[in-house]
Amino acid sequence: MENYMTVKETAAKWKITERQVQILCKTNRIQGAIQVSRIWLIPSNAVKPTRQ
Repeated sequence: MENYMTVKETAAKWKITERQVQILCKTNRIQGAIQVSRIWLIPSNAVKPTRQ
């Protein structure tokens, strides 16, 4: 799982809250994000989605 970041790591990188990252994952706005059990894994090269 080297190519993936956790919600916490992604939130720090994108300067948003962990909850906002979880919502982006749940609404399929992060390309390639996968859910393993209750944990979201975000690709390390994922781009922060812009507002719609």
